[in-house]
Amino acid sequence: MATCATCGNDYDKAFTVQWGGQTATFDSVECAAVQIAPECAHCGCRILGHGLEAGGAIYCCAHCSRAAGEHTLVDRQPQSEG
Repeated sequence: MATCATCGNDYDKAFTVQWGGQTATFDSVECAAVQIAPECAHCGCRILGHGLEAGGAIYCCAHCSRAAGEHTLVDRQPQSEG
């Protein structure tokens, strides 16, 4: 069995993730997200999707980017007709 790097649980279904030259073992996707997923520069929530980036910061949504003073980002692009 392997021990989770986040919670310390010794679990027989743990998995290993490699990112940016680092490697860690986790017992759940939730524990992996706590260690790996970036945090929104405004509200601090973990960003599990693509997020929005501007000025070297990453945000969970356009609302947070606007609250932080970045007014160019939008959550959705207009749909093209076709």
